[in-house]
Amino acid sequence: MRNGKAHYPPYTSKYNPIEHRLFPHVTRSCQGVIFESVEIVEELIAKTKTKTGLQVFTTILDGVYKTGRKVTEEFKQMMEIVFDDYLPQWNYTAVPQIQ
Repeated sequence: MRNGKAHYPPYTSKYNPIEHRLFPHVTRSCQGVIFESVEIVEELIAKTKTKTGLQVFTTILDGVYKTGRKVTEEFKQMMEIVFDDYLPQWNYTAVPQIQ
């Protein structure tokens, strides 16, 4: 897959490689800790690493996002979507057209 996004349909997380490679280590880092704040969770996740070189970087997105927003026709015309050969219904790259 190119530098795009991969979406997995509901109930198929068993196919998502990040869930198998990352989440067990994050779970181990957070084991036994009571989450009293987002900062505690961020710190624990950021400390997650393995002997084989896995290192985790975190970013907290604290913005408020509206739900139910629709994409405008103008945006659709300006954004090229290139579907990948492998699972094209879920793997794609969004390429903005610079004016």
